[in-house]
Amino acid sequence: MNSSEEIAVSGMSAGRSAVRMGPAELVQAAAMARRFYLEGKSKIQIAEEFGVSRFKVARVLETALERDLVRIEIRVPAELDAERSDALRARYGLRHAVVVESPAEAEETPDPENLGEVAADLLGELVNEGDVLGLAWGRSTIHMAAALDRLPPCTVVQLTGVYDAGTAERGSVEAVRRAAQVSGGDAHPIYAPMLLPDAATAVALRNQTGIARAFEYFDKVTVACVSIGSWEPGISTVHDMLSDEERAHYASLGVAAEMSAHLFDSEGRRVGRDLGERCITVKADQLRRIPEVVAIAGGQRKAAAIDAVLRSGLVTSLVTDTSAADYLMTAGPTPRSALNRADPDGP
Repeated sequence: MNSSEEIAVSGMSAGRSAVRMGPAELVQAAAMARRFYLEGKSKIQIAEEFGVSRFKVARVLETALERDLVRIEIRVPAELDAERSDALRARYGLRHAVVVESPAEAEETPDPENLGEVAADLLGELVNEGDVLGLAWGRSTIHMAAALDRLPPCTVVQLTGVYDAGTAERGSVEAVRRAAQVSGGDAHPIYAPMLLPDAATAVALRNQTGIARAFEYFDKVTVACVSIGSWEPGISTVHDMLSDEERAHYASLGVAAEMSAHLFDSEGRRVGRDLGERCITVKADQLRRIPEVVAIAGGQRKAAAIDAVLRSGLVTSLVTDTSAADYLMTAGPTPRSALNRADPDGP
């Protein structure tokens, strides 16, 4: 994800200005531009070398840009869309937004695996030594963990139970272990389902030693990685875990999105809060206090859900694809800044 800048210096004056530069001016401007853009010399150093004032150097460099003697090209890897990324960051007031090209099958495949690969690189930038990294359940976070190849020493904690306890070793638990292995830090997995039959069972599990130890880290998390689901089969693990009657009940409340077992309507307001009583998951208020919460989600089928969660104020950064980004750029009224972490439901 490192961008590179290429400075191309040309001896032609066929730029935007109709006034031609003489050969001596061209040579001098090209030489000064090379010193400044390619060799990294200061304007004062260039002025001393050419025996002119630094103000003259500044004017020459400005003229070189105006007349296309200097072309500045900012290049990023082909899979990254820098223009959409910046526009999306500005629209939602995000700290970071990274948009990658959607694969051909994006309409049918939410959260393409390349989102996890890019998110892994982003975490390598965001996580500092001594941080506590929290990972919530989700296919995209599992892909991200598998792609990790660098992390500074940090503690890694699981933020939610798993979709299916029988697949724990291949899901969230393995993601936590993988991240801890890469960082060389401690791992605190949760060996429990995300959704329990009733609140009493959930309370009993939360009090078990290993799970309680993981929960103690929730208020210490500095960087979190979460997934987003839309309220439809195969796109939300919580939706798939509920009965038909329960799905209909929460749908009647206007649920449009799910993140870490928290439900949201299209405006980003939390609905169906009673579901949390049955879940092994980080609380929404705890997520809101985490300095950096990175959501990984993409695809047209998740686009509206991503918009809803971004409006909640729980997420500070997003890794998505062009398919979802195009929807988000025109989705409803301009949202408040995501860095305004206030609860849209009020206190």
